[in-house]
Amino acid sequence: MSRIVAVAPVLPPHAYPQAEITAEIGGLVTTDPRRLALLRRVQASSGIDTRHLVLPLEKYAGLSSFGETNDLFLREGLELGARAVEEALDAVGLRPRDVDHLFFTTVTGVSAPSLDALLVGRLGLRPDVRRVPSFGLGCAGGAAGLARVHDHLVGHPDEVAVLLSVELCSLTLQQDDDSTANLVASGLFGDGAAAAVLVGDARAAALGLDGPAVVGAHSVLYPGTEGDLGWHVGGSGFRIVLSGEMAETVAAHADDDVAALLAPLGVTAADVARWVVHPGGPRILDAVRDSVGLDEAEVATSRATLAAVGNLSSAAVLHVLARTLAGPPPPAGALGALVAYGPGVSAELLALRWPGGDEDRSGPHDARNDGPHDGPHDDSHDGRTVAA
Repeated sequence: MSRIVAVAPVLPPHAYPQAEITAEIGGLVTTDPRRLALLRRVQASSGIDTRHLVLPLEKYAGLSSFGETNDLFLREGLELGARAVEEALDAVGLRPRDVDHLFFTTVTGVSAPSLDALLVGRLGLRPDVRRVPSFGLGCAGGAAGLARVHDHLVGHPDEVAVLLSVELCSLTLQQDDDSTANLVASGLFGDGAAAAVLVGDARAAALGLDGPAVVGAHSVLYPGTEGDLGWHVGGSGFRIVLSGEMAETVAAHADDDVAALLAPLGVTAADVARWVVHPGGPRILDAVRDSVGLDEAEVATSRATLAAVGNLSSAAVLHVLARTLAGPPPPAGALGALVAYGPGVSAELLALRWPGGDEDRSGPHDARNDGPHDGPHDDSHDGRTVAA
């Protein structure tokens, strides 16, 4: 097994109310009064109060090319990613040179060398750190990254690993595109990053570190949905592909996917004490809630994260996880489920076991009715929050 011993969510400093962002970008994407009215309706119903942006809001009108926005991604993403890794390691008393494995995920910028390589010298990581840069997992990248890091640590129980997600979604804004997909996306996605520190069993014991253990994972692609979510990459950069059927796809599969995740543990959704659901939007959260048969309180932390920062693509589920870890702890040995969706359409799910019980046991745990799970968490404008 592996243990998640720290999660550090970070945010850029420029924070704006949703209505202010809508007012500023509306004229950038369309001048058609009917499309502007639709944009306002869609963004007002997004469930989002505030979003953080990597640039001051008034600067977006001046962005003119994919090259310019990608250069900004490299510059600003490096700063945000470095801060996330430093905060996550500091939270558990580790140094950059302690890191053996670094998994990096993004879907909002490209480079070679990738940001993780640039962080080696910047942070003082060892030259022999094993790096896995990933592009294309989209909103599922945070969950998939945790699962792939776990796979590595199962075979390397003495090691320390870091998962880093950096997503600067605002830099993908397509000006003069009044497609419904762009109207929705321009009101849904925010900017942010997150880093998680995971350690193998042997290293956790040696360092005296504790945290939820990863006890299961499940990945699935839904056939025939390749055109429902993703990017069309062209001269203007990343143009959103977003089907109106996404929520229906999630609703049709979530129950079976959760069952497949939990069946090897001999438990069901009723035995899960903490739900960490990707805040893809209100309809995605509703779809998971209704398909799996959850109470609204069980997706309250995801709903609160969406309201506070918007959808941060691969970093979003890590922000929900940080809020969950910062909140009231569940009973010893309690079970958690982490769920996220990305292009493909794909789903990535993890089963977590909180410390204090026998994490290897497969029997059920009575977890319902533990009360609201949206515990104290600082989503302040400087984004300096660590859950360990």
